[in-house]
Amino acid sequence: MSKKAMKKAAKAERYQAFKLERRAREKQMQKEKRRLKARKRAAGELDDSAELEEKARKRQKMSGFGGKIVLDLSFDKLMSEKEINSLCSQLAYTYSANRNASYPFTLLCTSLNGRTRDRLEAINDGAYKRWTHTEWWENSYDCLWSSPGASSSTREASLPQADLDVQKQKIVYLTADSGEEIEELKPGETYIIGALVDRNRYKNLTFDKATKESIRHARLPIGKYISSLPTRKVLTVNQVFEIMLKWVETRDWEEAFNCIIPKRKFLDSRKKGKDKSLSEKEEVVSEGEGGDITSDQAELKIDAEDLETVVQEDQLLEAQA
Repeated sequence: MSKKAMKKAAKAERYQAFKLERRAREKQMQKEKRRLKARKRAAGELDDSAELEEKARKRQKMSGFGGKIVLDLSFDKLMSEKEINSLCSQLAYTYSANRNASYPFTLLCTSLNGRTRDRLEAINDGAYKRWTHTEWWENSYDCLWSSPGASSSTREASLPQADLDVQKQKIVYLTADSGEEIEELKPGETYIIGALVDRNRYKNLTFDKATKESIRHARLPIGKYISSLPTRKVLTVNQVFEIMLKWVETRDWEEAFNCIIPKRKFLDSRKKGKDKSLSEKEEVVSEGEGGDITSDQAELKIDAEDLETVVQEDQLLEAQA
């Protein structure tokens, strides 16, 4: 066994050793919070109106925005192992953002196969399967307008052309190479984000894919609202997703971009050298709003604790509800 493999095995052993202890502490914390809440209610210190508002907010959150986001995971064979790890990290951040959003999207991950699935399965016994309000398909997203189990040509031939056009008209592939800019997000539409980290090796990948499949394509209007952005207008999968969540909340693209896009991207190129240490600690640039992925940033790391933390926080919120 290599030295690197031995280190990984030792880390896994340490994690398993503390896993039960950590869960016991979390359960105890949940019990303490419930007891504290009960005491405050008995003493009349609990603001019932605030509690009712919180419950109303949660009911509103459950209703969601009405739109659907598809993460297209069909690029597995085009990525290295490190890029697969970065992508899995971005998927975790995407789910976490959606879970905590005021108006969440329906989240669908398609073409889950190969090393991406193996990586997710290996992390905490497949913790991703416990993510709430998230669907995972082994099939491609073309099942959105056709029936699974047949080839693409057979599926499309089984539908009348008029029905096929109507269904495809509601689907938009977000790609920075598109000549169209999206003006607003609509509840009845489905938006596809290409989930790929490729170090800018592949040009026009998602644009060509959308064109070949005859579905609409568009790019986020970053240049229209953020003209002072000196760096490349490509973002990670989770950043694109968070921008869309922010737009749904504010209905303001400029506010969404300024809120989500890392501040270092607004720095003048002359300052890049001074901020190199900061940049190296942040995200891997990935194909999100479309563009082919480019990156001179250090790679995000993910281990079992990342996805486990997401699941545990979700369980804690449900226990408090």
